[in-house]
Amino acid sequence: MIKNQNPQQTKQLALACVAHMMENDAASKALGIKVIEVDAGEVIAIMTITAVMLNGHLSCHGGNIFSLADSAFAFACNSENFAAVAAGCSIDYLMPAFKGDVLTAKASQLHQGKRCGIYHVTVSNQDNQVVALFKGNSARIKRSVLPE
Repeated sequence: MIKNQNPQQTKQLALACVAHMMENDAASKALGIKVIEVDAGEVIAIMTITAVMLNGHLSCHGGNIFSLADSAFAFACNSENFAAVAAGCSIDYLMPAFKGDVLTAKASQLHQGKRCGIYHVTVSNQDNQVVALFKGNSARIKRSVLPE
């Protein structure tokens, strides 16, 4: 939590940061990603698998699952109004997703130092089955998310 802010102020700041980022995020919009819950260092985002997201096996292309997790990670690590970028990310795919599945990405801050952060994202389907586990390392870039 940011010093001298109560939980409600912290949540309002997180909501403003994520709204500002989403406003400018053409990639997340194109994939139909919607942010449904926000708090400082935490975001829940959803995406429905469409026909254009399928690979040759008729399951969701891993890049689309990665994109959902990466977007949730990006929103979470920028939610305290310190601009951050990915320094490294990895993903483990545990099971496939298919057309019509609704995936939920829950991003949580594990550590946030002055400059570097570590975030985990769990991607689950509508049956609460874990589809993928994502880990993102962030680096703050010495500016704010919201316009001054």
